[in-house]
Amino acid sequence: MHLIIQASGADAAVVSHLLAKNPGNIYDRTDKGVRVRMVYTRATSSETEVLIHAEPDPVDLVRGSPDGYDITQYINDREFVTSSLFCSYIRSALGTALNGKPKEEYTKWVDHPFNLQLSFGPVASDLPDRVVEELFSHLGYAVTLEREELSYSFDLKKKSSVRRIILRGQETVQNALRQLFLLIPVLDNYKHYFISEDEIDKIKRYGAGWLETHPHKELIVKRTLRFAELIKKYESKEGVLSIPDNRKMDVEGMVDGGDSLAEVLTDVPTDVPTDVQPSVQTDVITDDPPVRLNELRYRAITEMVARLPHRQRIVDMGAGEGKLSARLATIAGVESILAVEPSGQSRLRAMERFAKLEGRHGVFAMPEPIIGSLFYFDEQLQHQDVMILCEVIEHIEAYRLDGIMNTLLQEYQPEVLIVTTPNKEYNEVYAMEQESFRHHDHRFEWTRAELAERCVEWSAGTNYTYTIQGIGEQVEGYGQPTQMIIFGRREEGHQQ
Repeated sequence: MHLIIQASGADAAVVSHLLAKNPGNIYDRTDKGVRVRMVYTRATSSETEVLIHAEPDPVDLVRGSPDGYDITQYINDREFVTSSLFCSYIRSALGTALNGKPKEEYTKWVDHPFNLQLSFGPVASDLPDRVVEELFSHLGYAVTLEREELSYSFDLKKKSSVRRIILRGQETVQNALRQLFLLIPVLDNYKHYFISEDEIDKIKRYGAGWLETHPHKELIVKRTLRFAELIKKYESKEGVLSIPDNRKMDVEGMVDGGDSLAEVLTDVPTDVPTDVQPSVQTDVITDDPPVRLNELRYRAITEMVARLPHRQRIVDMGAGEGKLSARLATIAGVESILAVEPSGQSRLRAMERFAKLEGRHGVFAMPEPIIGSLFYFDEQLQHQDVMILCEVIEHIEAYRLDGIMNTLLQEYQPEVLIVTTPNKEYNEVYAMEQESFRHHDHRFEWTRAELAERCVEWSAGTNYTYTIQGIGEQVEGYGQPTQMIIFGRREEGHQQ
């Protein structure tokens, strides 16, 4: 993770004084396991170039976490990508420049705009290129996005979410750094520390003079503060950021600590883009807060299962933290639920969720978390009444999916198989860039026609028929945000 600051022109040498770092010395500090270095690769009267590099210890990043038993905690990009971690690492090195407090003889240069080029990365962002560019172009920068060439033998992903960003423009050193310190965490959409009211002060301080008029102010504030309570406090202090009632922001909140059954079953969205609001005008206008798409999916699935004549034995494949399995436990007639999940961390959270269900009125079956994956056959999953894959298949490489569906329909042979997946056409309603995905881990997203074509192929030669229906708000020409396929077994002797 790095940041390169380049200044050119007659006054370029002054930049080193604003940074308060001597070009003749290498700044090299290690604090809390993180080594930060600042090196001037060019320092003349008309050109200054300084490289700021941070190198954390990958073990220290996860040491002491509650997930120490799970090796997957070490599989992450935090030691490489430029994120809120990077900003915190280099803040002390750049404190003088951020505060605009150089030596007295250079104070007059704090408000002087320099010809700057800022290069930083890699940045792992779920934002489409268009939004990334607009975050900086509205500040007056010319923006260049670069991606590494991938040499995979198959199409791992059409467009990597990892980019290097180059900004060119006229700006003061202080403003340029403050803009980066506020926007880099917005790009990554990740905060490694507790978000408190101090963030409101940081927005006001770092956003002074530019954030108020920025067209993506709502996105910046939302991704910086994250929680509805903090956003409201910011709005009350600023008296701005008015959001239409029928387009209220969905901000994630923690609800797992509640005592009521409703709180145990509550979920937060995972696949609807957090960076965009619907751009296609719909006819639905309401003063009620919008129902989250994950909630609509869970309702649709549980209502479908509740109507099935055979629903005693259920398998929730890719159960994650057990949110859907907990819903299924409240359906009358259900006797067993196998919550299948490969991640140890997610299973632990599922176990904690399921423990809250025990002994509660209205719970008919306690879900059982088990280790499993679609890539490994497990005979205990055969011949169940209902098998569910909720937002699972789009996380699998498309070329592997035919084999998995063959295993599900020909070997596991549930009475009913329910599959949900995003409707790619609806991404345009979210004003998403073409070919971008709703989640960084999605390997594909299909249109309604593409999904229907695949269902024909999957069901051919099997003992199953299928129907497809939508979930979520319908927009003419785009359908609904989620597609749900219900495969049902035919009576014996009616195989095509």
